[in-house]
Amino acid sequence: MIDLRTAPYAATSLRVALGILFLAHAGLKFFVFTPAGAAQFFASLGLPGPLAYLVIIAETLGGLALVAGVYSRVVALALVPVLLGAIVTVHGPAGFFFTNANGGWEFPALWIVGLVAVALLGDGAYAFRPTPSAGLRSARA
Repeated sequence: MIDLRTAPYAATSLRVALGILFLAHAGLKFFVFTPAGAAQFFASLGLPGPLAYLVIIAETLGGLALVAGVYSRVVALALVPVLLGAIVTVHGPAGFFFTNANGGWEFPALWIVGLVAVALLGDGAYAFRPTPSAGLRSARA
């Protein structure tokens, strides 16, 4: 059975943690690799270089929206393609384990599962602008 008293806080914890991860990765691309360096890396993968700028923007705005709780369900689903792209272009060829050279795909895959969980759970507690939903219902095992 789902505990309806604590479930909103669990959803909030997951939503905020995922948002912080997106902000950290956007910050890495912006402050460490620089946007131009990220664009060069994308181009080295055979992707359009300007796509890096879009990814940085998506990670930043998506991360902020998740942390704040602004349309979290929609934002979570919208960020899944960013991670699928990371798996297909960088992490997939490196194998499963993230400790492999170039990082495997286990971490981005787990990140996707977390995003899908947020999309299914909803915004949780303390959301600035919750996604409209049919309301929280009790689920019994």
